[in-house]
Amino acid sequence: MKQAWENKLLGCGLAVLAAILFSPVVTLAAEEAGTDEDTDALAKMAQNPIADMISLPFQNNMYFNAGAKDKTIYNLNIQPVIPFKLNDEWNLITRTIIPITSQPSLFPGMDSAAGLGDINPTFFFSPVTKPGELIWGVGPTFTIPTATDDLLGSDRWSAGPAVVLLTMQGHWVVGALANNQWSFAGPGHGGSRVNAFLLQPFANYNLSKGWYICSSPIITADWEADSGQKWTVPLGGGFGRLLKVGKMPVNFQLQAFSNVVHPDDGPDWSLRFQIQLLFPK
Repeated sequence: MKQAWENKLLGCGLAVLAAILFSPVVTLAAEEAGTDEDTDALAKMAQNPIADMISLPFQNNMYFNAGAKDKTIYNLNIQPVIPFKLNDEWNLITRTIIPITSQPSLFPGMDSAAGLGDINPTFFFSPVTKPGELIWGVGPTFTIPTATDDLLGSDRWSAGPAVVLLTMQGHWVVGALANNQWSFAGPGHGGSRVNAFLLQPFANYNLSKGWYICSSPIITADWEADSGQKWTVPLGGGFGRLLKVGKMPVNFQLQAFSNVVHPDDGPDWSLRFQIQLLFPK
């Protein structure tokens, strides 16, 4: 019953996305709000994770066939990006992930859980660059044990280094974001430690009128897991479009990924639908 409800929710979400992206009314509003050049330039800024621009992404993730029961996990990541100008040469870009998760029972005898997960703020120190130059940022990332249920977090404080590199050349925005975190405080679950790696390569090819093709899989490794159970490696991609609805630029994106490598009980594939509100200067 629950799985049927989740499938209906997924179908409704895709129908709404298609209506937004292809609606002639919304398209007309987008074209009236600015030139194609303005829209395309703003689309590239939206694809830059350390752009000097406030943005508010709502990233909806659905992970399919997880656990022994082949259930679907739903996760909403609210990810505000707020830049601060330190001086004429340096910016501080703050990126915070606030996860809200609905996780059904994945194994016999296991409870379900829904609520807030562990919040993950990252601080990138990034030099002010000129068009065409390599864009980069480096700084610390943290995980704060804010989960409202033991199943949704590690119950550990963690921290580590984070780095992002990218370049914008012609139609392309290409780069990667990476971090590794180690736990340093908190009881954990059964005394478990955190030693986790994340790599997110991204490639975007921008077309016209705000359309673009994209791929940004999130590759993870749990170094504390048993051999053969450490890595999750998704492959896939999708498309997106930036629309100026009235005066508000909004970036819509849809991607699907197949996990070609994953732990035995990890999900087989996932779907990501993101709505990103942009607040350019």
